[in-house]
Amino acid sequence: MNPQEQFCPNLLCSARGKIGENNIVIHSRKERRYKCMQCQKTFSETLGTALYGIKKCNELFVIVITLLANGCPIQAIVMAFGVDERTVRNWLKRSGEHCQKVHQHYMNANTIELGQVQADEIKAKTQRKSVWIALAIQVSTRLWLGGAVSYGRNKALLKSLADQIRAWALCRPMLLAVDGLKTYVKVFQAAFRTSFKERKKRGRPRLICWSDIAIVQVVKQRGADHFSITRRIVQGSAELVERLLNTSQNGGMINTAYIERLNATFRQRLAPLARRSRALARTPQTLTWGMFLVGCVYNFCTDHKSLRIPIYLPRNRVRWVSRTPALAAGLTDHRWSVLELLSFKIAPPPFVPPKRRGRPPKLAFVEASL
Repeated sequence: MNPQEQFCPNLLCSARGKIGENNIVIHSRKERRYKCMQCQKTFSETLGTALYGIKKCNELFVIVITLLANGCPIQAIVMAFGVDERTVRNWLKRSGEHCQKVHQHYMNANTIELGQVQADEIKAKTQRKSVWIALAIQVSTRLWLGGAVSYGRNKALLKSLADQIRAWALCRPMLLAVDGLKTYVKVFQAAFRTSFKERKKRGRPRLICWSDIAIVQVVKQRGADHFSITRRIVQGSAELVERLLNTSQNGGMINTAYIERLNATFRQRLAPLARRSRALARTPQTLTWGMFLVGCVYNFCTDHKSLRIPIYLPRNRVRWVSRTPALAAGLTDHRWSVLELLSFKIAPPPFVPPKRRGRPPKLAFVEASL
């Protein structure tokens, strides 16, 4: 137990979310609890993580979540470990909600130069009707940027995905590669704009479109005896598209191969997405929990073979170092374990004292005059 790595989670404490302020001490080693000397409140070591409130041992919880994140059906886990099915679903909910918070934390705290982004949708089946899942990936680092779940393949689904891409992106030249759905173009054009407020002018601020944003489409047409692929440049010049392709994927042609491989990964690791499967999801919320769980394990805990870098040693030896998408994007400095992902804590925002109404006390006027 290291109190220097902990922070006070009490929202009413003036030292909440601060690390290394010497206000956290060990309260009980047996129960693994800490105490804040500022507000005199005690809290568990696992408070704010997916492990908080788990009645079983942490090792079993991590094993079950690892299996769920790698495509094992819930019924198989119930048969293997003798855990109730409702318990496994509750653990999936806990881990999914926690991974969603981790993803949003890194998305709001980091902005990166995306280069090329590819987006696509997956059609899944639930016990009621079909559900669409929209996903996006950064090509250069294979980083999963986010996803959205909806009953319809409509504008609201794509707008939610575009907002997540916009939260990651720096205002730099970027290539957006999608399929032939026309809604993508309007949604991306509306998302990548910045408000500009002119002085001495009332009303809503003017929206300025980002420069050097290229949008391309890959339209696939299948027939009984033919298969054709049409590549379109909807926005941007051919020189800009070629330059972004060279910097993000080392040349080649316009494609959506990277997002299709990511779709295959999600279909393999999320049991309800597998084709001709009996592991159906009951609600779209279950797919949302599973999507964020699989996405965070993919980003932080899984080495990607295409991201390996060589280290040249003496005597003409080469050592290949594996990297995760989050490590390649500069979000972390090592590959996380599943336990580290589930036990990651997000600090609350700093405490802001409430504003006092009325006239300030006379002492404040005296100090200001001095």
